[in-house]
Order: sequence, then structure tokens, then C-alpha cells
Amino acid sequence: MTIPTGGADVGPIRLLLADDQALVRGALAALLSMEHDLEVVAQVGDGTTVAATVAELRVDVALLDIDMPGLDGIEAARAIAADGTGCRSLIVTTFGRPGYLRRALEAGASGFVVKDTPAEQLAQAVRSVHAGRRVVDPSLAEETLVSGSNPLTERERDVLRAALNGSSVRQIAAALFLSPGTVRNHLSSAIGKTHTTNRTEAGLAARDNGWL
Repeated sequence: MTIPTGGADVGPIRLLLADDQALVRGALAALLSMEHDLEVVAQVGDGTTVAATVAELRVDVALLDIDMPGLDGIEAARAIAADGTGCRSLIVTTFGRPGYLRRALEAGASGFVVKDTPAEQLAQAVRSVHAGRRVVDPSLAEETLVSGSNPLTERERDVLRAALNGSSVRQIAAALFLSPGTVRNHLSSAIGKTHTTNRTEAGLAARDNGWL
């Protein structure tokens, strides 16, 4: 009598790719599908559909871009974590900014790599994340430690986002249910924390650091 050894074949790791650029999605799908243990089961271009698709198709690992319509990749990772499906999120983005890394990990993402990561390393990152390990681009991790945490409060981030969209102080105040004076105080504080001279510069600096 032969006693079987090893566990049952559980099949390939099921992947979802979320990126608003179809060419990027297609390229990633082609590269990852060449790996025998990886299977791309869904591709989406809008962050709002990610969590529902993960649940419907029993996705194991979601590879998420940051800059997408609807929910961005960080908020999509947060939605996946909140659903409790067991799916893990790996941010794969052009924007290798320290602030984005910190926010992504706080939102529940298990990894953060940039898009120019070699295909073999990306596949290994997927496997590591699926196995429950955390994967972070080493140079970005070092830069994050040096740069420190996001100095802006939630309200300061809100007013800077609105300022970058070209809204006036009164428009920002109306949208956020604040007084114009309070908006000016938040803008002044944000300008000081970003070491800039006006609200536009402050917004750009905060965006470039991944704080918004």
C-alpha cells in the first residue's frame, strides 16, 4: 500500500490586475501568465470595481496601481482589507514616493513595488505576498525611513487637495463645511509644514511626497 505524501494541488495563485492603462495591464498579464503558478483571472481599469471583483472571482492577490479613476489603489487596498476575503494587495506603481508607501501599508497593502521591477522579481513578490510576507522596494523603504511620517493633518490634506484643483478659499470652505478663516489657518499651517511659500507650492510638495 502506498501512502501519498505532500498536500493536494491547490492550483495557481489567482490574480487581479488593476490599472487604468490598458497597455500596462496587458503587459503585466502577459508577463505574469508565463509563470506556471500564477493565473490572471481579472483585469480592471477602475478602482471602484476592485473589491467586488476580488470577492466574486476569489482572487488571491490584487496588483493595484495608485492613480486610477474612482478609488485609487490605496483606497482599493483598504476596501479589500475591510471585506475580509483573505485577498492580499500588492501596489505596483510608477509613483515610488515615500508617503504613498506609508499610506499603502497603513491601508492594509502587503507590498509596494515600482513598475520597472523585473518580471521575475515581480512574480516572486506576488508569491511572497500570497505566502503572508511583506514585500517593499528596498530603496523606497530606506527613503521612507529618512523622510519620516506625513506631517499634515487630515484637514490640511483636504484643503490642499481642493487648492490644487483651483478652488478659492470660499469654495473650499463651502465644500468642507468650514469657515474661510479656518481654511486659511489650515493652508497657512500646511505651507509652514511643507517649507513652501504659498498654497500651490504646498499642494505640489505634499503631492510629490505622497502625502495627499
